[in-house]
Amino acid sequence: MLKRSLGLVLAAATLGMTALPAAADGIQLPAVPIPGDVRGTGLEPFLGQPATPHPIAAPDIPQNPFMAPNGSSNLHDDAYQTDAYRGSGPDGKDLAVSSRLQGGLCGSITFDSQGRLVSVCMAPGLSPKLVLLNPHTLATIDTMTLPGKASASFTDVSGGGYFYLDNHNRAVIPTKDGGISVVAIEGDKLVKQLHYDLSAVAGSSGILSALPDWSGRLWFVTGNGVVGTLDMATGAVATHTLGGERIANSLAVDESGGVFIVSDHALYRFDAGPGGEVQVTWRMEYDRGTGQKPGQLSQGSGTTPTLIGSASGPEGGYVAITDNADPKMNVVVVARGKAGPTEVCKQPIFAAGEGADENSLVAVGGDLIAENNYGYKLDEHPLLKGILGGRQPDTTPGVVRVHVDYAHRACSVAWTNTTERVPSVVSKAALGNGLFYTYTHPTASELDYKPGGGLLGAPDAWYLTALDLCTGKRVWSKLAGTGPLYNNHYAPIVIGKDKTAYTGAVGGMVRIADSDD
Repeated sequence: MLKRSLGLVLAAATLGMTALPAAADGIQLPAVPIPGDVRGTGLEPFLGQPATPHPIAAPDIPQNPFMAPNGSSNLHDDAYQTDAYRGSGPDGKDLAVSSRLQGGLCGSITFDSQGRLVSVCMAPGLSPKLVLLNPHTLATIDTMTLPGKASASFTDVSGGGYFYLDNHNRAVIPTKDGGISVVAIEGDKLVKQLHYDLSAVAGSSGILSALPDWSGRLWFVTGNGVVGTLDMATGAVATHTLGGERIANSLAVDESGGVFIVSDHALYRFDAGPGGEVQVTWRMEYDRGTGQKPGQLSQGSGTTPTLIGSASGPEGGYVAITDNADPKMNVVVVARGKAGPTEVCKQPIFAAGEGADENSLVAVGGDLIAENNYGYKLDEHPLLKGILGGRQPDTTPGVVRVHVDYAHRACSVAWTNTTERVPSVVSKAALGNGLFYTYTHPTASELDYKPGGGLLGAPDAWYLTALDLCTGKRVWSKLAGTGPLYNNHYAPIVIGKDKTAYTGAVGGMVRIADSDD
């Protein structure tokens, strides 16, 4: 009976993975909720207590003039890739959860000038969808099919996994055909304005990510190690190839013209030459370890570079990544100015032989927070495993805040949380209320059941979890959903101006918000 019930639930979800119809003019199509695992009814839906806000002061991040306002432009929040919001997220007061079943994982989520959700949803073997959604109901306002089709891999994020909103309320999106599309948001419509064919330089690996520098020049990277620029006015393209190196993450840009990229061998600063050439300003090799660890997408750093401090400050500001060293990985902080990558400090994190981080470091002022993704793997057939009552693999717990003393060029561990298991989410800090938001997956033995619950065994349970930014201790956890369709699979948490939190999931998108007082 259990298997039959789960089968019906997940069969409905599979139907939802097909293309959904677009909304007619002026009509919003209601969101269909993501089906869950019936075994989740025995779980405690909320653990902990609502937070008392404790704002944290931090310098403002410079605004890239060619991107939408900080906090709304791309999955890492700003051009510095800080993953930190100036405002607040949900405090945990009578939290309400809703979801949207979608034809694919809605990874990057951004906010247009009206606060509506703009996301690219991707599923293996299907064409990605650009969606414009109501932020309160997750209803469809408009959809657009993007060029090309996704590969069969659940971990291929090229061609839409990363995109950004520009200063004209347009989505700039790498596409599966090796191009870059510019789509305007005009009223309630998505309107394609431009498409640049870069297939000749993108190759079979496709364009992974693209961001503009402070002059408006578009920089892009491909999985097979091509770093390029596109003049969006003339269509002129310049490239540089990293021989034998691969790129698995996005890039960061600063106001001095610096573009920061990490390959599976080295951290780079690029600048544009006088004629628009792609120039390597400096290159710093890091310890890439002896192999690809479970939870990582490549052998090497799993982090998009995070920038700290203004480019006009000491040493031109700083840039941080994690390496892949054995037996312990490190947070590595270096000066990022044109003079060269002088190391500030290196801090070992997580237990020996049990550390892997496939997500960008979160910047809290000058400090950095890392999460442990060691052991994460999405099964090739997650829906089938869910039908049979199975769970996704358990991962090694760990979240750590590293304090950086820039004056004395030293790092230390400010706090470590050794209980929260964070399989793969891009976690976020909300400085307005002093909370760190992550997406956790407890083991079966760690789940809390209501009296009499859990008779059918433990489901996959996924929680939005808030930690205190000052101590690392859990403040609260809210059950987001149960079953494989609620697995976020490398999608980020994003936070709207109204404090609502969203995350992509294998089944679509999840929304969690404080209920109205």
